[in-house]
Amino acid sequence: MQTVILVIHLLIALGLVGVILMQRSEGGALGMGGGGGGGGGFMTGRGAADLLTRTTGILATGFFITSMVLAILASKSGESTSILDQGAAPITTPTAPAEPAAPVAK
Repeated sequence: MQTVILVIHLLIALGLVGVILMQRSEGGALGMGGGGGGGGGFMTGRGAADLLTRTTGILATGFFITSMVLAILASKSGESTSILDQGAAPITTPTAPAEPAAPVAK
């Protein structure tokens, strides 16, 4: 189940990147600060009804939903693997190194 949702999540992420890169740049700052359209061009009629904008919103919603589902599934996946939950390791004293062997005379 988790693997299927992860694959869907990755496909949505790739689609989201592609759709965002296909959109036309408005010159930075969300189109604010100049241009026609009365309101600065931020939410013009063209921008609100654009197919790429709607597709971006749909993919972003899917991305957030799959992110939440994956987080919920990960939190319910059994034991914690935190090192803080394992307890302290027993303390052992280091042993002295063995004496080197005497060189063999030839």
